[in-house]
Amino acid sequence: MYERISINSEICHGKPCIKGTRIMVSIILGLLEEGMSFDQIIEEYPQITREDIIECIEYAKNLVENEIIEVIGATI
Repeated sequence: MYERISINSEICHGKPCIKGTRIMVSIILGLLEEGMSFDQIIEEYPQITREDIIECIEYAKNLVENEIIEVIGATI
């Protein structure tokens, strides 16, 4: 499904990473959360591309969109 994200139990304890690196998706998302631009992130991690960063965002978006939420004690 993802060309640029890999999940391998042997790398970074199975956390999703940018393929061919040990840079976890969560690291990229954290840098974006801190306000870093794509260019700043690429300067910090020159082995990744804009497309890698975009796919990290898409990966996170898909996780949230497909999240199953159990609501306990909710009144509708």
